[in-house]
Amino acid sequence: MTQEELDALMSGDIDDLGSLADDDISEDSDLDLSFEDDVSAEDLLDEQELSMVDDEVPVKSSKKEDVLFPMPATKENKMVHQLDDVTKESEEKASEIFDIIEGVSNNLMDKEEMLGNIIEVLNSNIELFTKLNKKFPDVEAFAIQLEQNNSALDNANQALEVLQSSGEAIMDVMDIMQYQDIHRQKIERVINVMRALSNYMNSLFEGRIDDDKRVSSATHIAGDTHNELASNEDIEALLASFTK
Repeated sequence: MTQEELDALMSGDIDDLGSLADDDISEDSDLDLSFEDDVSAEDLLDEQELSMVDDEVPVKSSKKEDVLFPMPATKENKMVHQLDDVTKESEEKASEIFDIIEGVSNNLMDKEEMLGNIIEVLNSNIELFTKLNKKFPDVEAFAIQLEQNNSALDNANQALEVLQSSGEAIMDVMDIMQYQDIHRQKIERVINVMRALSNYMNSLFEGRIDDDKRVSSATHIAGDTHNELASNEDIEALLASFTK
């Protein structure tokens, strides 16, 4: 009992005591309600986290992709045919690239020759204006022309260096392109191995009786447990698909 309740009891004010008791009860109920609110909020947060975890679990697709194997012996699936096409196309494209590079290289060589002639003219002009400038130092035009020719000569020499470095780079590109021919030879070696293996397998399974003279096999033999019966037409169609 608190001091306020004791004072109220001594003074005989029972109503005040009841009001104090009601206030205490209301405070306790508020605390209980707030506690219940806290617990419910925590429970709600846990449920949300669980739902998020469940939502984040990836759903595995049950779809199965059917793959036809072995693939039919069509033109698109014949390995040697595809490799032959690769070697043929790569060789054609490499020849086109070599032709373009050769044309660029020839143009650079022509420009180098033209630039060399220009440099010779500039050197002769510089020699002439140097003599004139020494003999007539008061003539400003000779000094200006001498300076301009020296500047033009420097620019021409820089351009010549760029052309020469470009020509060397093109030669490096042509050397690198030689590896394409090496790759083509490797593919051709693989083709030859595959053809040799194919010929060996054909020779290994070769029979002394021609296929058209053989007796047709039975579609169903006593003791077979399967119910999948193939007709003669189905077998002939299957054999024809392998010979395409």
